[in-house]
Amino acid sequence: MGLLSGLLGLPLAPLRGVGWVLEQVVQEAERQYADPAPVHRELAELETDLLAGRITEEEFSLREDELLDRLEQITNGSREDPADSGGPALQEGPQ
Repeated sequence: MGLLSGLLGLPLAPLRGVGWVLEQVVQEAERQYADPAPVHRELAELETDLLAGRITEEEFSLREDELLDRLEQITNGSREDPADSGGPALQEGPQ
């Protein structure tokens, strides 16, 4: 980068920094969303709640279906390209 372009681009430096931070936040959110461990933990807690009588069979069944669907998405998503998942795609760069 030349001196002139560096000086002219200096006012945009904060925007580039904010863009980098947002990119890091999105990457971390995607990593956490794709981690099956919290879903397994929730399934175990759900079963504990059922056995302790804190929830009904119907509540257990509904929540278990949701968690298993989520686990299936995570498992299938790890073998697919995120851009091909059919969900909303995150776009980079200026709009």
